[in-house]
Amino acid sequence: MKENVVKDKSFAFAVRIINLYKILTQEKKEYVMSKQLLRSGTSVGANIEEAIGGISKKDFRAKMSISYKEIRETTYWLRLLQATDYLEKQDFDSLFNDADELGKLLYTIIKSSKQ
Repeated sequence: MKENVVKDKSFAFAVRIINLYKILTQEKKEYVMSKQLLRSGTSVGANIEEAIGGISKKDFRAKMSISYKEIRETTYWLRLLQATDYLEKQDFDSLFNDADELGKLLYTIIKSSKQ
């Protein structure tokens, strides 16, 4: 099976988001922002999976574009959680860097798929 970097990174990122969600809800009793983070952070990989199974190049680009928008939304929730002291700076930096890397990969994929 061929390695797919963006697929693998989005899956690993989703696992980190799910683990953060558990901490936010169980230990910090935060339910609203954490639920939004869970939805957007796990949606990235789900849409990448759909893109890979897309039936056309247009379908592929559309799903990758949704993934890109979802990772942007995820960075918003991460910034908000950090600004309201639910997320420590070290954890924020690590997750934000992963999200930023995913966003750059997705942007590159979308741009190159238009050529």
